[in-house]
Amino acid sequence: MAKGEGAESGSAAGLLPTGILQAGERPVQKESKKKNQLSICNKLCYAVGGAPYQVTGCALGFFLQIYLLDVAQVDPFSASIILFVGRAWDAITDPLVGFCISKSPWIRLGRLMPWIIFSTPLAIIAYFLIWFVPDFQQGQTLWYLLFYCLFETLVTCFHVPYSALTMFISTEQSERDSATAYRMTVEVLGTVLGTAIQGQIVGQAHTPCVQDANASTVALEGANRTQSATSLRETQNAYLLAAGVIASIYVICAVILTLGVREQREPYETQQAKPMPFFRGIRLVMSHGPYIKLIAGFLFTSLAFMLVEGNFALFCTYTLGFRNEFQNLLLAIMFSATVTIPIWQWFLTRFGKKMAVYIGISSAVPFLILVALMESNLIVTYVVAVAAGISVAAAFLLPWSMLPDVIDDFHLKQPHIHGTEPIFFSFYVFFTKFASGVSLGISTLSLDFTGYQTRGCSQPAPVKFTLKMLVTMAPIVLILIGLLLFKLYPIDEEKRRQNKKALQALREEASSSGCSDTDSTELARIL
Repeated sequence: MAKGEGAESGSAAGLLPTGILQAGERPVQKESKKKNQLSICNKLCYAVGGAPYQVTGCALGFFLQIYLLDVAQVDPFSASIILFVGRAWDAITDPLVGFCISKSPWIRLGRLMPWIIFSTPLAIIAYFLIWFVPDFQQGQTLWYLLFYCLFETLVTCFHVPYSALTMFISTEQSERDSATAYRMTVEVLGTVLGTAIQGQIVGQAHTPCVQDANASTVALEGANRTQSATSLRETQNAYLLAAGVIASIYVICAVILTLGVREQREPYETQQAKPMPFFRGIRLVMSHGPYIKLIAGFLFTSLAFMLVEGNFALFCTYTLGFRNEFQNLLLAIMFSATVTIPIWQWFLTRFGKKMAVYIGISSAVPFLILVALMESNLIVTYVVAVAAGISVAAAFLLPWSMLPDVIDDFHLKQPHIHGTEPIFFSFYVFFTKFASGVSLGISTLSLDFTGYQTRGCSQPAPVKFTLKMLVTMAPIVLILIGLLLFKLYPIDEEKRRQNKKALQALREEASSSGCSDTDSTELARIL
């Protein structure tokens, strides 16, 4: 294994042909550098495009489970089917959309922008219908499953091309890293916004609960039946209002992204011959060692944070007893994450991305242990929430900051292959979404198994204990496994510098001499 890692970490620049090295060693022209630089306005417009996915994803991740159980009154087993199948379908659509994008031609708007533009109107309609409670009871499960899967498909048509757009806003690695930091800051702000809108609007309407679950039918048939139904309708309307506000934000951000960002093609890509077949691209991407190690590590760490996200509202409501505070606790976490994103950007620039992964993600473990051991205390819970936001910021920033490094490494080893960016990003999103579906499905089934009571004002002790395990001990184990896998990731700061120099040489050679097929073939053979 050590030998394999050493081979992957070898210097690409030292193996380049002499002609290309000489081109790379020439001073970069000021005009070229200026052309590749992005203005603050460009970076902000690009970053704003990440908000729709996070705003809607945050609302669905934190609130869909409790909405299905306590507002739509879907039974726990059916809710688990909706959540698991919806996320699993969402995961499947990512490589399918990546395939379609890879076959899309370059037009005046670019290759990625048309997907973002045409998916937006349909996505907001589907999103709104997820939060609508139909009058019929018989087909409710099918209703939510249909529109949940439809929305996830459409938002994938937005997010996969947007994620791949990172590689096309600039050819400069430093500019892409800077734009990624802007993007992560806006995305965390998007989660704050989604949490604030959904939590505060819904929090104003008090969902009615049943004090004695065994007597719920009698209670609803008595004098309180009308009051309970009215209160439930108010809660349903609150969810619809929040959905309308979030859908409006989705449209505004999509418009800003479309008007403020222009795709750029790599110089050597424009001069290559025919595009690569998609399934061959999948084989090449999935056989790239650094990519497999990166997604394996983030698969486990993402699963850990998704378990916390999916069960946090129920955990605060029933285990800690903070029924009216959980939305404010979410705001504390996300606000803390927003503030610390720039700090993590400075940290990874100063100490490297792998070190930022170890420090940032592992910092959540002590606070999760504290939550598991402490009694219900609101002040301590707020302190833990603020501290946990620091780790959430690292989990947001680092995966998307490291993935372009893997793609650059692939381009050096396969310089004659182009159009693989959507495959890299779509399969990365595929694995994280599949993990999310597994986490939500298992979580809801576990609650059903332990006796979760729909609309109960309290839950049995086994349900409270299960929620505590899902939010604390299970994520801790997953984080530790993920950090162990990151030890195998071969692209450190030295490797990144070597790749940057080699890529710059390749681009300059392509710009100055047309990047002949002979040079590309020789470079591919040597690397």
